Amino acid sequence: MTDAAMPKPVSQNRAIWQQFRSHKGAVFGLVVLGLLILFVLIGPLVWVPEKLKVVDAIRLKNQGPSLRFPLGTDQLGRDMLSRMMLAGRISLAVGLVAMLIAIVFGTLVGVVAGYFRRFDGPLMRLTDMFLALPLIPLLLVLVMLFRDRIAGIIGPELGAFALIVFAIGITSWMATARIVRGEVLTLKEREYVLAARSIGARPRRIIMRHILPNVVSPVMVAATLGVAEAIITESVLSFLGLGFPPDFPTWGRLLFDGLQYMQVYPERVIWPGLAISLTVLSVNYIGDGLRDALDPRIRGR
Repeated sequence: MTDAAMPKPVSQNRAIWQQFRSHKGAVFGLVVLGLLILFVLIGPLVWVPEKLKVVDAIRLKNQGPSLRFPLGTDQLGRDMLSRMMLAGRISLAVGLVAMLIAIVFGTLVGVVAGYFRRFDGPLMRLTDMFLALPLIPLLLVLVMLFRDRIAGIIGPELGAFALIVFAIGITSWMATARIVRGEVLTLKEREYVLAARSIGARPRRIIMRHILPNVVSPVMVAATLGVAEAIITESVLSFLGLGFPPDFPTWGRLLFDGLQYMQVYPERVIWPGLAISLTVLSVNYIGDGLRDALDPRIRGR
């Protein structure tokens, strides 16, 4: 066979993308998540609700869907479509920032525990302790204890965001730590790591050049699942009335506000509930697609 007849090798990035595209659920999730992001980022630039006087707002409260208000109005006469967009921004921001905190801290714990034997036992027992804690009651206690103190320092909106994001992130790192530790335990016995040790490379250099680049794949999968978990956790806190203040809405807060009107105006809980469900479902599908695409054993089939 001549060189011209041989198939051209496919680059790794192209092979990953081809495998990801073959996963119908992942493509569906990517499209839905992209539409939701456009809805919350571009939507407010397109849909600008009219400013109503207090009298008009009271007269227009609890309106059903119409051309003027496509998703109706709430109990204060505010346009539900614009509130859905603003709430989506905050919910997605909470999911992303909390995920970053959990991934960074979990990766740090996993790498140190997996590479340094003397730290493995204490760090894994710390991980087990956090796994044994009831997450929602712990978050409720943290919010109730520190919400007013932080709000007095940096303001109620920013204080609530910082506290909730940090609380969710610092209680969601355990799964990432275990995944990374398992990968590091395998990687540190590979030939290239042993060769780097034999020539006197420092542990920091080995970790930065050989360990971390090879744990990116499982960390990316854990990150997608972490976004969905953070959004659900924030929604639960807001639904219980201990999340963001009423004038700083999230999808969970809209669910909480619409709960008492659910029997009369069911769309008040349908829209934020649907947005949360679609976001979590799409992120989970994307995580499944990334897991398959980044696994060379599946990608080579």
